[in-house]
Amino acid sequence: MSTPLLEVKGLVKHFPVHRERLFSRDRAQLKAVDGVSFEIARGTTLGLVGESGCGKSTTARLISRLIEATAGSVLFDGVEVLTASREALLAIRREMQLVFQDPLSSLNPRMSVGINIAEPLRFNRLGTRAERRAKVLEMLETVGLKREDHDRYPHEFSGGQCQRVAIARALILRPKLVLFDEPVSALDVSIQAQILSLLLALQKDFTLTYVFISHDLNVVKRICDRIAVMYLGRVVELADSEVLYRDPRHPYTQALLRAIPTPDPAGPRIEDLEGLEGDVPSPINPPPGCAFHTRCRHAMARCRKESPTLRQVAPGHQAACFLLEEVGK
Repeated sequence: MSTPLLEVKGLVKHFPVHRERLFSRDRAQLKAVDGVSFEIARGTTLGLVGESGCGKSTTARLISRLIEATAGSVLFDGVEVLTASREALLAIRREMQLVFQDPLSSLNPRMSVGINIAEPLRFNRLGTRAERRAKVLEMLETVGLKREDHDRYPHEFSGGQCQRVAIARALILRPKLVLFDEPVSALDVSIQAQILSLLLALQKDFTLTYVFISHDLNVVKRICDRIAVMYLGRVVELADSEVLYRDPRHPYTQALLRAIPTPDPAGPRIEDLEGLEGDVPSPINPPPGCAFHTRCRHAMARCRKESPTLRQVAPGHQAACFLLEEVGK
């Protein structure tokens, strides 16, 4: 079995926060990511899903070291990212790129599209100006744009076209890993389908590995090989995409899947289904024991005192839930 391209172990990020009291001010910790672990095989896609604020985007920024981790390990192609020197980190980032949710805000509005895409090449001092231009023109066509678009500016493009530009910029260095943070959530459904098809084609053509962050389970199902479900900074279930949708084990995953809208008017309505109770607890003051027990209809006394860890419930399928132990699964 080949070595995974990316190995994340016990990744933690706690942000210090100050809370104002009536007569005092105290310090607390916001537990944005609290012990996340997973692996990604080369040429595959791992989806990170969960509600807003569960730590998905923070995890991506920790992996790329846009922010520093509190603890943990990130091995990228056998190299430790979190302790890498500045020179080593620059080399790592040439092979690890990010694509964000709002492409227009991530592009420099004062630069033409061509210069935006060429910026990673210029920053890394790769090629002459003519060579960089040639690569950009080729990449524009690769992502479904025209060579004539080289000299146009970001504001002249639609949202879907801007996302193609952002993808072109991420791929211009021929990276091994691309992290996508909600890359299609701001786009119309028809444009989403086009971008997803493009990502699948590019992955095959360039042998890319993806981390795909989304709250849309329909999108994740289409593009991901494996899925990690996050809740309040932790991974609560991890499995192959097909298995997760067919046989979800964690109550939170089951609730998320029940909430997927169905196009069948005769089918069950979302409000008629068993759903989640209450709101997501504060990551500054998480509940003791299992973080999900405050919203789980199956919570037991043990759940309020102990925190479950990911355990194998089937080959290649992990979940963190005491209920699985109680029923003998």
